[in-house]
Amino acid sequence: MTERLPSAAAPVVSVEDLTIRFTGERTVHAVNNVSLSLGQGEVLGLLGESGSGKSVTMRALMRLLPRKKAQISGRVSVAGQDVLALSDTALSDFRGKVVSMIFQEPALALDPVYTIGDQIAESVMRHEGKSRTEGMARALEMLDLVRIPSAKRRLAAYPHEMSGGMRQRAMIALALACKPKVLLADEPTTALDATVQIQILLLLRELQREMGMSVIFVTHDIGVAIEICDRVAVMYAGQIVETGSLADIVRRPIHPYPRGLLAATVHGAKRGARLETIPGTPPSLDVAPVNCSFSPRCASVQPRCREALPPRIDLGPGRFSRCILAEQSVPEPA
Repeated sequence: MTERLPSAAAPVVSVEDLTIRFTGERTVHAVNNVSLSLGQGEVLGLLGESGSGKSVTMRALMRLLPRKKAQISGRVSVAGQDVLALSDTALSDFRGKVVSMIFQEPALALDPVYTIGDQIAESVMRHEGKSRTEGMARALEMLDLVRIPSAKRRLAAYPHEMSGGMRQRAMIALALACKPKVLLADEPTTALDATVQIQILLLLRELQREMGMSVIFVTHDIGVAIEICDRVAVMYAGQIVETGSLADIVRRPIHPYPRGLLAATVHGAKRGARLETIPGTPPSLDVAPVNCSFSPRCASVQPRCREALPPRIDLGPGRFSRCILAEQSVPEPA
């Protein structure tokens, strides 16, 4: 069942029971029955530690997973298109124009043998049928938009000639060049220092508001989510364990995992006080989950947590938790 949006408008992104298996020498159950939705002009944060399935989920939205090794089931709809049913030709039109992605490491995502201007212009020429001159004009416009200094000179620069922060801005310019309806940002500030990180976050939020885009922002840092997101979905061991507004997740988390993430952050901690940690390690994904994946690390574990998968408990529009503790928070019927 797809997560309900606070508004009655149809979601721009709708994911229902997405399941992804990687096969080879062993099977990895990377994503398990994930359902989420994204509204028009909304920023959804996908929060969780490394290995929780966030990036795999994002790549599924663009069909970027290897066909021979990735087994995908469920339903993925973006801007009314059934992504898993698109032909190769339709996918080429879809990527960059309908949905675009900012990758985690621009030094690897940008082509090292083409200039920044050529890479942006090529996207505009491919999706909008513009001439090279018009494509380069758009490239200059986008570099100015993301506030790259000396933008005209940077058109002729290769990725290796730019700093990490400038490469990230160039990647954002490339992703936004064809004005996509949905932007997927896969931990775009992880490799940057703190000063540049906040600049990129503020820039992304400003551009999102100006262009009216819908954004899914992947992060493992709850402090980053607080800066940019309207709503948050918390992911653990390939499952969405809780969703809600930013205020709900930060002030009133129910599932022990987001509670542990909040307790482990330095934001608001007293000087000299010991930070809390989540004991143990994430589970192996070699086996599909048959009970609560977080139960071995949970201080509130009960016998029934180990007996079956926790139910999805709806707590209101756009708010649910997969934890038996949420049973105490179900609103009374009107």
